[in-house]
Amino acid sequence: MKERGTSEMMVSTKGRYALTVMVDLARKGENGYVSLSDIAESENLSMKYLESIIAILNKGGMLKSLRGKNGGYMLARDPKDYTINEILLLTEGTLAPVNCIMQEGVQCEKAATCSTLPLWAGLDKVIENYLKGITLEDIITGNRKKMLGEYCESCDPAE
Repeated sequence: MKERGTSEMMVSTKGRYALTVMVDLARKGENGYVSLSDIAESENLSMKYLESIIAILNKGGMLKSLRGKNGGYMLARDPKDYTINEILLLTEGTLAPVNCIMQEGVQCEKAATCSTLPLWAGLDKVIENYLKGITLEDIITGNRKKMLGEYCESCDPAE
């Protein structure tokens, strides 16, 4: 039984760490290739877990890699060209708020009669559109107004 207040909709540790790695590489982008040990140390991540995350990001075309003494990883594109949605989809597979809603459509035999399906489908689109609107650049520049929108109580209205 689930505890009160818990939710099905969660980004996994893998997704959070992948985003952390991408933000770290975006911040260090001017410095060229960044070693795994540098990322692990600066973000306090386990090397073993980091290797698996880097493999996913690299295979997904998000990174450039270079072997050797001065090797490491760097972003394949400019930080402004990565949406948070694409990074999380690569690691999570889906960001659907409930199991019956998937990125490829509804996966439920009760879909035709489900009265709450439109709610979940709508929430799925809100999540997708929000995460498509936020880039790595927004995170590294601290664009709180863009990330929080109307909920940004501490944002300057002139921003």
